[in-house]
Amino acid sequence: MEQELKGQFDEFEKPEIIRRKLLPWWIKIFCWIFMLMSVGAIASLITNLFVPNVNLSLYGFSTNTAYSGIGLFIIAVMLLKGFAAYSLWFEKSNAITIAKIDAIVGIAICIASLFILPFSTADGHFSLRLEILLLIPYYWKINKIEYEWDNLETI
Repeated sequence: MEQELKGQFDEFEKPEIIRRKLLPWWIKIFCWIFMLMSVGAIASLITNLFVPNVNLSLYGFSTNTAYSGIGLFIIAVMLLKGFAAYSLWFEKSNAITIAKIDAIVGIAICIASLFILPFSTADGHFSLRLEILLLIPYYWKINKIEYEWDNLETI
């Protein structure tokens, strides 16, 4: 009798975490940071309805309002990063593809901000984006675990 009941409720048991073990500790930490950051991005949209200034900044781009071209761009990138983090953390099958897109977009934005921002601001200061020093190893590590991630089965 006990065996029958256990068999009926097996589908409700939590699946074993397998793929997440492939991620290094620093990517796991950034997964949580970016999931929280995407919640903050949505909160900034709501907050900006009631408060006139909401400061947003990412990869060198910054704005004082969420409802501007740069503001919506920053929020979209934050949501992409949050979606990639969510996909990695919850071991989705397409997580590696999304993470690669996230890394490539981040690297492209960093490079663009290196060359665009000095010419678009009045002070003309050149700023080196240090985020790129984490985005490149992130892409490399994601690329390295892709085969194993895709060929593991979640129980």
